Amino acid sequence: MMTVTDLDCLRGQRCVLKGVSFSLDAGDCLILRGPNGAGKTTLLRTLAGLSPSPEGRLSAPPEAIVYTGHLDAVKPQLSVRENLAFWQGIYQNAPKDTLTRFDLDELAERPAATLSAGQKRRLGLARLHVSGRMIWLLDEPTTALDADHVARFTAILTDHCSSGGIAIISTHLDLDLPRAQTLNVADFAAPTGNGSTTSDDPFLQGSY
Repeated sequence: MMTVTDLDCLRGQRCVLKGVSFSLDAGDCLILRGPNGAGKTTLLRTLAGLSPSPEGRLSAPPEAIVYTGHLDAVKPQLSVRENLAFWQGIYQNAPKDTLTRFDLDELAERPAATLSAGQKRRLGLARLHVSGRMIWLLDEPTTALDADHVARFTAILTDHCSSGGIAIISTHLDLDLPRAQTLNVADFAAPTGNGSTTSDDPFLQGSY
């Protein structure tokens, strides 16, 4: 369902990962490992189409992919319910149990600006469920979550994969996920001194 072949990944003008290859079937989960700065975020952004790749191939339709990074993508002036409604309009998908699954029922009318870091993270992660997309790309998704909500989100990930979805996760935690594979991105580190390549990544150029 998702195959990555000989993918090169850029950070700015420098190639940091070279020849990344893996294949995932429906129901699989891939855990990205590696030290800080090894390229886990860079790989996820490349898979999401946010950073260019000079070489390699990804066989997954963009409309099947949803990505969540270090920012929660929460509009602070809107309530929790209004944030979810905004995403429902974007994705044209309105599951009925999102508030409950992410333990947000009692916060539904609260302005997002008043939420704690962990509450904002749960609201940001709820976008995955609203999206209805089958391939979830997750960069440190459990940051700011307490142990109970890490367990709750692990159960959500398990349900997603059990229903035929795919998850690719950068995390330093040992999440108890079925059919989980591990990819050490350090194994694909580009050789030192690898030639630079011009990047047109708007995030790295400072324009949004």
